[in-house]
Amino acid sequence: MITSSHLMYAFITVAVIVVMLFRRGVIIPTLIGTFLVGWIYKGDVISGFKAVYNANLTAAKELFTIFLIITFMVALLASLRDIGADRRMIRPIQKLIVNGHVAFFVLAAVTYVISLFFWPTPAVPLIGALLFPAAIRVGLPPMAAAMSVALAGQGMALSSDYVMQIAPMLSAKGAGVSTALVADKAMVLSLITGVVSIMGAYLMHRKAIRSKSDAPVVQQEATVTELKAATTVEYAEAAAATESLSPSVLRWSKIFSVLVPVSMLGVMIVMAASKFGGANMGGFEGGDGAAFIGGVAVILLILSCTVFSKISALDKIGDHLTEGFVFAFKAMGPVIPIAGFFFLGNADFSKSVLSLADNVQAPAFLYDLVMSVQYAIPTNEFFTAFGILLIGIIAGLEGSGFSGLPLTGSLSGALAPTVGMDPSTLAAIGQMGSVWSGGGTLIAWSSLVAVAGFAGVSVIELARKNFLPVCIGLIVSTIAAMLLW
Repeated sequence: MITSSHLMYAFITVAVIVVMLFRRGVIIPTLIGTFLVGWIYKGDVISGFKAVYNANLTAAKELFTIFLIITFMVALLASLRDIGADRRMIRPIQKLIVNGHVAFFVLAAVTYVISLFFWPTPAVPLIGALLFPAAIRVGLPPMAAAMSVALAGQGMALSSDYVMQIAPMLSAKGAGVSTALVADKAMVLSLITGVVSIMGAYLMHRKAIRSKSDAPVVQQEATVTELKAATTVEYAEAAAATESLSPSVLRWSKIFSVLVPVSMLGVMIVMAASKFGGANMGGFEGGDGAAFIGGVAVILLILSCTVFSKISALDKIGDHLTEGFVFAFKAMGPVIPIAGFFFLGNADFSKSVLSLADNVQAPAFLYDLVMSVQYAIPTNEFFTAFGILLIGIIAGLEGSGFSGLPLTGSLSGALAPTVGMDPSTLAAIGQMGSVWSGGGTLIAWSSLVAVAGFAGVSVIELARKNFLPVCIGLIVSTIAAMLLW
């Protein structure tokens, strides 16, 4: 039965989508919406106040594992920066950059791998400072270099988020399905979208890639990039500090530049093998995958801090963890109130948000609304899948690829039964739209700014050039999702 609280929930949901279309933040609408729905449902204003707090608390409890994994991975990267191991991991790759064509794909491959484990935002300064100049020197146009990094990192790696599994977790929570199911499907769709878009970008620039002999122009562009890279205080200071490290720390720096990539590769192998090894291997369902990678990161963090200085390590590790938590809350803090509102629409969470007794049936606002208009919804996989994709793209327009995932996840869980599709498939499609849009490929007011800055190109022009290959990739992957699942 549709009540006034259902109608208020529907009104706020539509308002959130409209605000996203205008590229504005949706925190205030979701907080007000949670207050109004709680007030109307329980019939007193005090319940509205309690609902706002409970919704944020519920979302924080459900998503805190996300904050921890981001914290540990960023802290590990910071500790590697102290001993210069982060730059040592990248330098051997410079030797592979022999011409512009090879450089394009090397940039994409390196960005993808690093972004899977550390996210694109911390990875971009490292790649921009060390690999952009080398790639541009051998004839790769700065715009092509920027597109390669953006599509592989902010697009392909972040849209699957297969290692830390933050995006799949947000999508799965909203849809009420297993994180592992969404993660596996998102990985496949991200690879399809990524391969199509990266190949499209390469074909766009293939004729513009010059030979290494075009030294004057290439060198000039490389110099511009190096100057921009030098303006990154964090890496400029770290590079200078590395020169003053003791010989013993420098030796450990070389060891960690090998140990960390090998450890992360081992994590990936174990996680992949567990999917086919049965119960004996131990699964990585839900948050277990994040727990595994987080635990490995913590041990590596302790070791790298101890190597730098056995005495100061006791304090140094606290600084790195603080840096990690600050980064995590900057990246994910705004998602909590948004997730709280859409969790309110899910019966699995609405009981705790509304402080209902155990013997009271929890309302499922979003599901009830969809069921009430089921007769008007085209029972067609094509329209539903592309509708979720479009909503995901719109949700990403406000500049955060993850803030729209509670919305696309919740809609996927509600719409899937009406068209006979698996909600995890729809959630993965919505995740593609939201992250590829807001994560940093299609809009200029996102982390795409950092990529453009290091490459020395216009961020507006970079977003414009990304548009066609990314849209083609999303269309192809959505069709593939309908055919595969």
